[in-house]
Amino acid sequence: MTNTIGAPNGGYRFMPGVSQYSCGIGALPGYAIERARFSEPVPLSAGFEKIADIIKGAGRPLTAFAACELRSPAPFTEDAFKAFNEIYIKTLIAWGVMRDGVNPVARSNVCPQLDPPAEPSFHAFCYTVPAAKDAPTSFVVAGSGESVEGKANYRDHTVALGDTSPAGILAKAKFVLGEMERRMSAFGASWRDTTAVQLYTVHDAYPVLESELGRRGALRNGLTWHFDRPPVVGLDFEMDCRRVQLERVV
Repeated sequence: MTNTIGAPNGGYRFMPGVSQYSCGIGALPGYAIERARFSEPVPLSAGFEKIADIIKGAGRPLTAFAACELRSPAPFTEDAFKAFNEIYIKTLIAWGVMRDGVNPVARSNVCPQLDPPAEPSFHAFCYTVPAAKDAPTSFVVAGSGESVEGKANYRDHTVALGDTSPAGILAKAKFVLGEMERRMSAFGASWRDTTAVQLYTVHDAYPVLESELGRRGALRNGLTWHFDRPPVVGLDFEMDCRRVQLERVV
């Protein structure tokens, strides 16, 4: 089991990832994770303001901000992705969420193929609230595409780069599913614990739904398949998952 780091001022612990996001978060004892989805994507700056209002309205500090799901107009080049992340983390630093270059917030950032937003926007976010000590475990695993994160670039570490044939999608799916399982294991969890699983691809994933997702148990509560692309040019298959007891649309 991979070690996690506590963020007690936020009510959760996290699995370290890269500077722009963690690999996942899990509620600490006495807390639970709640998810709010915006009815329409909200541009980044306005979204942070709305999130702050909702978290404060729940009587929670801004450090309770634990995870988010973003929507962007189109996949970024690697340089553009780095530039975007530098903008994104400024608010996390100002809120006291990110300290000393360590980012505890889990994140997914994908690009709708149809009706994309005009600029990077929030789709949903998660935050912690007080709960009974024996409250069900809750966690959010950050999105991962078919590339090893934290390297000098994505391209040189991408599984089946440019191959969207059935064999290529199979290889990508196996890598991403394995990464989801690795991240869940940091919180002592597996597919049987999930309340939602999301897939992001514009390619034909049907051949792997039963043989890979179904066989592993990822479809136990169904699958939300978004016709979206991962955030970086060259990536084709991304997933995330979570266990959250309360979700709402705002």
